[in-house]
Amino acid sequence: MLSGQIKTTLLFGFGMFAATQVSAQYVSGKGNDATMPLHLMKPDYDIPYGETTPEKVKKVLDRVYDYLNAVTPASLANKQTDAAVELSKADEHSVLKKGDFRLTSYEWGVTYTGMLEASAATGDKRYAQYSIDRINFLGNVVKYYKALQAKQADVTTPVRSVMQPHALDDAGSLCASMIKAINAGADASAVRPMIDNFINYIMTKEFRLSDGTLARNRPLPNTLWLDDLYMSLPALAQMGKLTGDSKYFNEAVKQYQLFAGRMFNTDNNLYMHGWVQGMEPHPQFHWARANGWAIMTKIELLDALPEAHPGRKQILEMLKKHVAGLAVLQDKKGFWHQLLNRNDSYLETSATAIYTYCIARAINKGWLDAKAYGPMVILAWNAVATKVADNGQVEGTCVGTGMGFDPAFYYYRPVNNFAAHGYGPVLLAAAEMYRLLKAHPFEINDSAVQMIKK
Repeated sequence: MLSGQIKTTLLFGFGMFAATQVSAQYVSGKGNDATMPLHLMKPDYDIPYGETTPEKVKKVLDRVYDYLNAVTPASLANKQTDAAVELSKADEHSVLKKGDFRLTSYEWGVTYTGMLEASAATGDKRYAQYSIDRINFLGNVVKYYKALQAKQADVTTPVRSVMQPHALDDAGSLCASMIKAINAGADASAVRPMIDNFINYIMTKEFRLSDGTLARNRPLPNTLWLDDLYMSLPALAQMGKLTGDSKYFNEAVKQYQLFAGRMFNTDNNLYMHGWVQGMEPHPQFHWARANGWAIMTKIELLDALPEAHPGRKQILEMLKKHVAGLAVLQDKKGFWHQLLNRNDSYLETSATAIYTYCIARAINKGWLDAKAYGPMVILAWNAVATKVADNGQVEGTCVGTGMGFDPAFYYYRPVNNFAAHGYGPVLLAAAEMYRLLKAHPFEINDSAVQMIKK
């Protein structure tokens, strides 16, 4: 039985059809119900259906890698002339050399993690080296400017957000990727000080509500952003693994429970994007990428938490509920909508890629049933793959998005190929789909994708 291919068994009764190739994926030509199996006529799918393979996934990975490796230099430059600057000669006029994306953004923390996962899944060391080289570079720049600041305290640095983080966006995503990079071979002597600084910010400096919930004072005082689950908890969970100290696992689980208790809608199994203390009622906008940060946080926690941790069972149950809520909202094209439960909002790439990664990983880990969720995640990946252009750019990604309390805000957010949020999720989705297709073969049976692993 050939996985990923359509194999039909022809019955002797279909006389007119007998002349066609027995191995054909679909029937073609004219006929009627008595002369040919009409149910095997090929539908006019908008998105490739049942046609993906690990080799095709790898080609998508290579396109994204080639593009990002070319447009994200790990070097310094003079901010006036753009001339190259050696680290040993860097000063207040030096900046990170401009590329298409910033090496120090939370989006690039996801990209570093995606490259590491792609390398682990495929065995292609180039992907991991991409992350290791850039994270080592950042560590060396921070080390240099710390020494320079010891002599000149007010010197401007090109890595301010790393040295003095002012928000969870600065800290958590990068921190988690740095811990993973150390495990993959990054220079711990250069990288560990950045990790410790980020963790200290999350644990002791970020604003919190009176009950300890990590919060922000924008756009309104005492606001929870669903995004902040990913901007903090994966770093804490990874720190727990790195140090063996259970306080980090416990804090991560506590924060998840505090967020979910306020923001998870048990009627539709989706999260609202924002919660504001004192607001009543709460407008519930189920923004797709924020739900992506939430589901990816649960995957990160399940990956990192010890099997015996008391919070693990609840997080696994919430993962299953969330996936069930998402599954019923997948569009016929394989994507999810910008506002999940509003089908007239546009189809969005980054969230679809995140869901693809999370659902595929949950299948691969045995947390979700492959037969139930495999077909939908294959469709989702096929959709995402259509948004990776020949030059490796990811199309259809919503730009950075704050918090709104009216529908127009979300409906009209622009999409852009330079929205950095799309690249890490596509890498993660590709890595996990590569694993899934290797471990969980599928076939087309009665024209539908079916998972066939016993």
